[in-house]
Amino acid sequence: MIVDAHSHLGYDHVFEVDFTVEELVTNMNLNKIDASIVQPGTVLDLKSVIKQHNAIADLSRKMPARILGMANPNPHLPPDAYRKEVRRCVRDLGFVAVKLHPLGHSVNPSQSAGRRVFETASEQGIPVMVHTGVGLPWALPSAVIPMAMEFPDLKVVLAHSGSAMFSSEAALATKLCPNVYLETSWLPSITIKGFCRTIGADRIMFGSDHGENAAAELAKFRTMGLTEEQLTWCLGKTAVTVFNVTAR
Repeated sequence: MIVDAHSHLGYDHVFEVDFTVEELVTNMNLNKIDASIVQPGTVLDLKSVIKQHNAIADLSRKMPARILGMANPNPHLPPDAYRKEVRRCVRDLGFVAVKLHPLGHSVNPSQSAGRRVFETASEQGIPVMVHTGVGLPWALPSAVIPMAMEFPDLKVVLAHSGSAMFSSEAALATKLCPNVYLETSWLPSITIKGFCRTIGADRIMFGSDHGENAAAELAKFRTMGLTEEQLTWCLGKTAVTVFNVTAR
């Protein structure tokens, strides 16, 4: 089973990219991706993110077990509004995770707005995915460590694994925090292979970030000399375990 742990649908108001249904579904089919965990683009206001959450839910109903939602409201929304929208996504729309984007939403993971994401995820029993890498200092993997330690029962996924420059910090986070996992989009093959060797493939997961990047990310995993068992974990089993995805 191949699970794309990091994909998008909707207009990103910060990075000015439009992630379309056609692009998402076409690349899933071309690359034989069984399921994608889909989050909105970065949205600043409540009305717009509700619209994007609803669009993801609509696609999920059309493609059951293949499209699963990840909420991503702005943590700077009023606290009650933030919690209400995440709760709606989980309880009414069936979403499986929530995103924290320190760069896109200008959030320090350890201060009040960032803490709200971890608290809400813990209340709802879902994992948190945190953007790491570009966007210093708050997107450093080390910035997530205090929250991962404070919420040891909460699964935390570091998107991009700190990117190439800060991948060693991401690796350190996994060693200090057994509840931290790594999504590896945009990383060099040699770094991913090193993660599998030193951290374990059961802590590593494939993500595309952008639909047109899926083929390249899959090619990296398939050509770096991993064992079949390691591939099974990285391409799907880790995400299935972390996000509680039901295999088709």
